[in-house]
Amino acid sequence: MLRPLSSRPLIVFLLLALPLSHVFATHFRAGEITARRLSLSSPTYEIKLTGYFDMIGGIGAAQAQNDVVFTINSTDGTGDPEFVTAPRIPPIVDIGNNTTQNVYIAIYTFRTAGAYRISVEEDARNDNVLNIGPKPTNRLNFYVSTTLEINAAFGLNRTPVLRNAPIDIAAVGQRYIHNPAAFDADGDSIAYRMFVPQQAGTNGRGINLEYQDPNTVTPPGQTETGASPATFSINRVTGDIIWDAPVTKGYYNVAFIVEEWRDGALIGQIVRDMQIIVEDARNDRPVLTPLQDICVEAGTLINQKVVATDKNGDKLTLTSASGLYDATLITPPLATFNVANQGAQGSVTGTFTWQTSCDHIRLGSYNVLFKVEDGPPPTYPNPSLFMKLADMTSFNIRVYGPKPTGLTGTAVTDPGGTAYRLNWDAYKCQIPNAKIVIYRAEKCTEIEEDVCEPGIPAGSGYEEIGRVDVNQTTYLDNNGGEGLRPGVSYSYRIAVIFPRPGASPGDPGYLIGGGKSLASAEYCLNLPMAMPVITNVTVDSTSTIRGQITVKWIRPAVTTGVPAQYKLFRATGQNGSAFTEIASINTNLTPGAADTLFVDKGLNTEANAYNYKLEYYTTVNGQLTKFDETETASSVRLEQGAAPSNQVGLKWTALVPWDNGNRVHRVYREDKTKPGTFNRIAEVSVTGPQTFTYVDDGKDKYAADGTVDVSIVKDSTYCYKVETVGSYNNSQIRPSVLYNFSQILCVSSSDTTKPCPPVLSLDPLNCDSLRAHPEAFCTTSGFTNHLTWEYPAELDGRECDPLVTAYRVYYARYEGDAPTLIATVTTPPSPLQTSFDHEGLTSFAGCYFVTAVNRFGSESAPSNTVCRDNCPMFVLPNVFTPNGDNKNDTFQPLECPAFVQSLEFKVYNRWGAQVYSTKDVNINWDGKTNGGKALAAGQYYYEVTIYFESFTKQGTETSMKGWVQLLR
Repeated sequence: MLRPLSSRPLIVFLLLALPLSHVFATHFRAGEITARRLSLSSPTYEIKLTGYFDMIGGIGAAQAQNDVVFTINSTDGTGDPEFVTAPRIPPIVDIGNNTTQNVYIAIYTFRTAGAYRISVEEDARNDNVLNIGPKPTNRLNFYVSTTLEINAAFGLNRTPVLRNAPIDIAAVGQRYIHNPAAFDADGDSIAYRMFVPQQAGTNGRGINLEYQDPNTVTPPGQTETGASPATFSINRVTGDIIWDAPVTKGYYNVAFIVEEWRDGALIGQIVRDMQIIVEDARNDRPVLTPLQDICVEAGTLINQKVVATDKNGDKLTLTSASGLYDATLITPPLATFNVANQGAQGSVTGTFTWQTSCDHIRLGSYNVLFKVEDGPPPTYPNPSLFMKLADMTSFNIRVYGPKPTGLTGTAVTDPGGTAYRLNWDAYKCQIPNAKIVIYRAEKCTEIEEDVCEPGIPAGSGYEEIGRVDVNQTTYLDNNGGEGLRPGVSYSYRIAVIFPRPGASPGDPGYLIGGGKSLASAEYCLNLPMAMPVITNVTVDSTSTIRGQITVKWIRPAVTTGVPAQYKLFRATGQNGSAFTEIASINTNLTPGAADTLFVDKGLNTEANAYNYKLEYYTTVNGQLTKFDETETASSVRLEQGAAPSNQVGLKWTALVPWDNGNRVHRVYREDKTKPGTFNRIAEVSVTGPQTFTYVDDGKDKYAADGTVDVSIVKDSTYCYKVETVGSYNNSQIRPSVLYNFSQILCVSSSDTTKPCPPVLSLDPLNCDSLRAHPEAFCTTSGFTNHLTWEYPAELDGRECDPLVTAYRVYYARYEGDAPTLIATVTTPPSPLQTSFDHEGLTSFAGCYFVTAVNRFGSESAPSNTVCRDNCPMFVLPNVFTPNGDNKNDTFQPLECPAFVQSLEFKVYNRWGAQVYSTKDVNINWDGKTNGGKALAAGQYYYEVTIYFESFTKQGTETSMKGWVQLLR
């Protein structure tokens, strides 16, 4: 029944006409309002007040409360409130501890979509409540409210329901716990926070009472275990309200909010106002053994033992509360809880049983509350005076989807190129609107399976490439019509995502909150090699004019388009990019033909490394047409590295498409008694992908070809070469292990002529000048760091070698990374240049050091390392207009955000509820929630945590808070 605004004063008048003893009857102990939507075609809801009445003065007050009146108004205060009478639904239930439970239900259709407050007020609270005011407390009315978001996109949404009644007694000096056992049938997330108890104001609004934390009404004492001070708190995740432990007996009132979250937005909140009665107790509370949360596959039968004990030997009653016992909240089969020895003294054991099914899969956990209450033993002299105490523990169950099985693949012909048809077994859980998600990685990839975090773990290397309905068993991967790359080992896995309980595809974010399956076993495949692959770039001889390198490759496995042709290109330097064609080789891809090798002669392999690539041409319509080109592969370059006195340091690099890391490389030294003969002296286990090192102390550490030790002495020359060992780790490429020699390097050991490290500096940045011209940040490249250094004449009392022939500049993008050689400064010859411009940068941030190299090729220790940060810039506007006119429709940074590595942006409405979040560095907020709901015009508040690009990997963290006006 609706009551117009003008009828509300009449209700007040009638109340005032009642006897004073009825107006200030002390009966309302606790309560909360819940709601559920009944129709998709109209915003019609069932609204329920669950009230708990104190029967210390008799049951009459509970019986006299035949109905309550809900006040309904918009949360922004616009429009007139409406009043709805809700009759009591029989029966009145005695739930123990001198408390009855009354339920009042009304059916109401909201006028329009939006945010509403539903409240109820009733006179009066209990008298002599210690922590609220003003006094006397029996003149304060009882008031609770629930905030509800009415939105058709939420489907038949239901607020959480609180399954555990707030009736338990607290004892002085003992730990008290209350948990509401909140259960959300729609799978929405639940969070908890304390709230100040209220009384009714105008138009259904609440007014905060004078409130004091119960733990501070009198000076807090100790906890139950003797720690100091006592504590009172709520766990935001579990909802446990724990007072450990009260000091003073009496009445206390507290309130807390149960928040309902979906898709990052707060869509509702329930206030439970409750009374805690603290008494002196002569007995000790019982204790429940804590339970570990579990994660189970749908279809698992759960049998969980629950044990409660009482050191006084009191009679025990063990019960459980959860939505899992209610067919209106979950799809059967329902859970059961049985206690074979209910009422036993000292110890009881219960068994929680639940046969899970596919219908129970969801993202969040199911909460089950267990409660034990003691009672007087048979010999207790006056059972009516026994003070019953309780303990509670929660048990969370997460139900995930079964792992998909039978994933395989078959190569098929596709207009875009190579494609694979994936197939798998029919999935066990055919939940309507569930989706099978297909993931791919570009190598055979192991993942760590965690049943409590189903799906594909972040950072695993897999990316989603498609979705199909759950009843499908096949998917064609043609890489978006472009075909898959030849010669790549592709790894596939599939997983299933499920809709939120009760959701339909028309609901935005209907797959959010529905849960996931475990990922399938991996199916890894190798596509046929349609391109040649370079396998060797090995130095055969070292000379300034007669050097020689052998380049090898393998034929394609796909033999279409013949006759074909290879074109081999060479560039000077390992990073060389000025390629020149050096050979054209025709082929019919005939097995055994000598068409996969080229010997490159007349090179200066003493001074230079060389870089190679291969282009492949096939016959198309009678014409040779370029098909593709290989990745580049360089020769191995050996150089002298740092070493102590009377030792020789070596280091080598190779920039190649195969993997030289995690292998054993071979080091050879020339036997001076047999010029031109090299003896293997060491096998070096290497890890990093490019640069490898070894220090020769003269000992031959490889005995298989004979042991040839030498004494390394100052200014003597020793000659070396190394052989790298690598692999593509691809079964189609043979040989699987690839061997490549470096050039021969002859160096000397000298502790008197070793060059000293230079002293490096960087020109300072003028950030103020840069920020004055923000357009300079709109480019993604073109920044320059100017380095200068000085070479010392002596260091630590030792003369520095003055005959420096070059400086080497090293750069690392992040502090702690392995530095990369970016320049060798050798000109002009006299004096040497002592500066360098690092150009074309996308960021100023990075770290540098410089080394000096003498005439023997000996390199100094690194100079001081100098690291530089950026000049970050990030400015946000304070208004935007997402009205679809393509002008200022999105909220994004002004000008060009400079050097933003990552960010997390959150938006809140004026009630503090989060309505939007993103990690997009340009934000691009369109005025909607993450679920696609358009937000009303108004002022919103944001928090943004920005990590600016820095010389540290984690970036420089900066936090900003502000407001923005959303206009429509």
